[in-house]
Amino acid sequence: MPKPSVAELRPVVHPAGVKDRRSGEHWAGRLYMRELSLRIDRHLVHTRVTPNQLTYVMTVFGVLAAPALLVPGIAGAVLGVVMVQMYLLLDCVDGEIARWKQQFSLSGVYLDRVGAYLCDAAVLVGLGLRAADVFGGGRIDWLWAFLGTLAALGAVLIKAETDLVGVARHQGGLPPVKEAASEPRSSGVAVARRAAAALKFHRLVLGVEASLLILVLAVVDHIRGDLFFTRLGVAVLAAIALLQTLLHLVSVLASSRLK
Repeated sequence: MPKPSVAELRPVVHPAGVKDRRSGEHWAGRLYMRELSLRIDRHLVHTRVTPNQLTYVMTVFGVLAAPALLVPGIAGAVLGVVMVQMYLLLDCVDGEIARWKQQFSLSGVYLDRVGAYLCDAAVLVGLGLRAADVFGGGRIDWLWAFLGTLAALGAVLIKAETDLVGVARHQGGLPPVKEAASEPRSSGVAVARRAAAALKFHRLVLGVEASLLILVLAVVDHIRGDLFFTRLGVAVLAAIALLQTLLHLVSVLASSRLK
């Protein structure tokens, strides 16, 4: 059976609205990854590979970001970026293959969310261990590993706060939340939420953004000859994660999502 062309794939696997989802599409997906994933799709749509199998592999790549970051120097940071980019690529491909083959399942949705949790956590834990200089040959400073783990916990909790809205509504017998319900009822909270969204500082604790930041920090540290900026990055990301966890919780409670 001939492989479908990109033009044949696009209307099926990229239906209207896929790239415009407010919270469901990453900027990297819109910018370049969705175009790259189409080139991968055409080699997989007529194989026996299932969307869930791709999601499992996606998750493995996300988790591998942590040990990749333990490699000292710029090489480890580059490996971390590669692992996260492979995660992102397969995160696009699994859904696109599901649309082409019409193989949708709740288990696929569940596995996709698990993969997102693990990738974000792995990058931040890996950053903390990298800052602790685990394989540097000297004294290991576990404070940085603790802060990296704290940042990872915050990143996971932020996602959980969003996902648990659906759990709470389901258990309360309510329909899925509508987009308009996410707007806070308090004008003060609404202004703060819009300011945070404009600054987008919270995105730094997500796997893709964090891995790119780690690479920048690794380059600067290579020039300096120490881990100063990597350690500064761990502290900043831990603070952002904890602050965002609190602000996001307040935003959920102040909105109509639980009404």
